[in-house]
Amino acid sequence: MSAPLIHDITSVRSLGEHRLHLVFDDGTKGDVDIARLIEFRGIFEPLRDVQQFQRVYVDPEAGTIVWPNGADLDPLVLYAAVTKQSVESLLAAGTPR
Repeated sequence: MSAPLIHDITSVRSLGEHRLHLVFDDGTKGDVDIARLIEFRGIFEPLRDVQQFQRVYVDPEAGTIVWPNGADLDPLVLYAAVTKQSVESLLAAGTPR
């Protein structure tokens, strides 16, 4: 079975509140409301504060978005959210990177 296709995030822009505009290395782009994906507990708790949340940036080595406190999100989960697919369907596709 092949590994799932995981696209790196190349650009992030805050849209206000907990919404982000993401661009992936395959040209896919779209908006995602992070508050629908995570609970603001643990390492994510400081991100409840919109000013802290908006400090998001792309870590090019990790290929995903991160915050100064070390919080990050799996690019596969974000790709699924932007493309309105399930993580399971992307994993099942098994396209090699």
